Amino acid sequence: MSSGVRFALALALGAALGAVVAGLGVRLSWWTFGTGFSILKYAAIGALISVPLSLLGWWFVARRGLRGQGWAMVALAAGLAGVWVPLYTVYTARGLPMIHDISTDLGNPPAFVAVLPLRAASANSTAYGGVTVAALQKQFYPDIQPLVIAQPPAQVFQRALSVAQTLGWDLVEVNEAAGRIEATTTTFWFGFKDDVVVRLTPAGAGSRIDVRSLSRVGVSDLGVNAQRIRDYLKRLAR
Repeated sequence: MSSGVRFALALALGAALGAVVAGLGVRLSWWTFGTGFSILKYAAIGALISVPLSLLGWWFVARRGLRGQGWAMVALAAGLAGVWVPLYTVYTARGLPMIHDISTDLGNPPAFVAVLPLRAASANSTAYGGVTVAALQKQFYPDIQPLVIAQPPAQVFQRALSVAQTLGWDLVEVNEAAGRIEATTTTFWFGFKDDVVVRLTPAGAGSRIDVRSLSRVGVSDLGVNAQRIRDYLKRLAR
């Protein structure tokens, strides 16, 4: 294997390791999410540099009939993967609003109660952003609406709780008398925590279910909170 291929391979694998460690460090509280994003940025730069180096290394060893073509392709694949993840994230963020608080009820969002102590050090407040946030949600997530079920809250509550458990939410409070479920979810990679509250109220002879999902950190949530609400209500409506 040529020294050029070795360098490209080391750079690509180092970038991939840096990307993994960036999220792991945040999840394990080794550093802040800002530091994690900085590590991720430099890992992406390293991966980007490794792509042309891998191609150049492959061309060099192939032209001279040397060993290492396979390793050059490994370096290329690792580099492309390391570049694709941040680029896809940026591409996704471009088409989404800079909000992190999504609710099915924009006039009277479900209130957080039990999770408040858990959010004491959070950058994002639980106070709703008002008409500005509501307008952006209507524009980008018009499908986020309350769910109405024919059965009364007393019959729906346990089903609502079961769906939350099925989705892997960490329950914080289950208050059937108040018709409220509060929970916390944790993202896989960086371990970001979002809080969710489900509110059941009578709607004639049936039930109205409202859900609010709020990130603890960050300005944009990349659509995660809206998708979480969609998934929950879709399962509940079955």
